[in-house]
Amino acid sequence: MARVINTNSPGKRRSAYMRTIAEILRHLSQQKEITQETKDSAAWLVYCLRGIDNTVEESMRAWEKRGYWKKSDDFQQKWWWASLMAKSIEELIRTDSWEKLPDAMVRLFPHVSDIQISRMTRDPKIWRGAYGKLMQERQN
Repeated sequence: MARVINTNSPGKRRSAYMRTIAEILRHLSQQKEITQETKDSAAWLVYCLRGIDNTVEESMRAWEKRGYWKKSDDFQQKWWWASLMAKSIEELIRTDSWEKLPDAMVRLFPHVSDIQISRMTRDPKIWRGAYGKLMQERQN
C-alpha cells in the first residue's frame, strides 16, 4: 500500500491565509469610507486569523505527540498574535467601532509585510457575506 501524502498541510493553509490577509489589507487601504464590502472584508480577516490559529494548534498537537515540547511552545509564541488580532478585530466589528480599523490594519501589516503582491489573486466575492455570518455567530 502506498503512503498517503497530505497536500493540504497546516503550513500551506497558513500561507494561504497570510496571502489572503495581505490582499485584504491592500484592498482595505484603498477604500475611502466604510461600506458593506469593508465590513465583509474585515470580517473575513477574522476568519483568516482564526484559521491561522487553528493551523498552529494542529501543528502543535503533531509536535507534542512526538515529544517536541520546546518546538511546539516556540511555534505557539511565534504565532500568538493571530489569536489576539482575531479577537481584537472581531470586537471592533461587534461594537461598530470602525474608526479603530485603520489602527488594527497597522498592527496587522508587519506580520504580512514580507508577502509580495504583484497582482490580486483573491476574488473579493469570497468574503461577500462574511460580516453577516460573523454577526450571526453569537446569536446562535
